[in-house]
Amino acid sequence: MEELQKERTYTYEEWASWDESIRCELVDGELVMMSQPTQAHQEILGELFGQLWQFLKGKPCKVIPAPFGVRLSDKEESVFEPDIVVVCDPAKLDGKVCNGAPDMIIEILSPSTSRHDKFVKFHKYQKAGVREYWIVDPDSKTVSVHLLKGGEYVVNAYADTDTAPVHVLDGCNIVLGDVFAG
Repeated sequence: MEELQKERTYTYEEWASWDESIRCELVDGELVMMSQPTQAHQEILGELFGQLWQFLKGKPCKVIPAPFGVRLSDKEESVFEPDIVVVCDPAKLDGKVCNGAPDMIIEILSPSTSRHDKFVKFHKYQKAGVREYWIVDPDSKTVSVHLLKGGEYVVNAYADTDTAPVHVLDGCNIVLGDVFAG
């Protein structure tokens, strides 16, 4: 495999052919390398995934943790690897990626990805129609829940003492005290 270069652009097909050990995203063909997650990041991811998995057990929606690709549109050379995705339309899943907007995406901030998650991904997810986008901040122990209303995100904020409803999964509530317990 050729050495990846930040100076050139890549296609989705190239990304899909790379070894699974390469952790990166494409944003309009540009390479965005992903750093190794911290223990705290992984513990938060595990708890969020666990609560969602438990709720969805036996239901048609699927919850999938990273690394798993999301290709919001086949009209652009972008593929993202959110920390967690919830997909309720099985036709969007092809075994390697979610093709089209998932119902829900969760991103857990880290110093190296914070700006990318809050701005680049926020706008891409909003434009693609991701109905619910959670930005989890381990440092402040808060969650910003962005709900798509009329094509724009409306935000609700939650602290570690709250229980946050998952709006795309009727009856699902996430206990944030457990999420941030570590």
